[in-house]
Amino acid sequence: MGRAGSLGKTASVVRGYTRGAILSLAISCAAFVARTLTNLYNARPTWFDLAHKRLDEAVFAAYGWKSDLSDEEILEKLLALNLERAKK
Repeated sequence: MGRAGSLGKTASVVRGYTRGAILSLAISCAAFVARTLTNLYNARPTWFDLAHKRLDEAVFAAYGWKSDLSDEEILEKLLALNLERAKK
């Protein structure tokens, strides 16, 4: 039985819901399942990229770091902090 046939059967079982309502719900569920952090990072919409940059800036400010550090400099600083805290 194809998708349309199974939807028709489902609609007759779920009283009060039309075939269109069930199809709409199925599409909404599929879209919701596709919402993962990995997919968001891969798509990198503008709003997400801006939020990520603002978070980076806030973290740099909290640590008293320059905002233009390279990845290597960030890793060096994080390692230094980790080693310092491991001594305590």
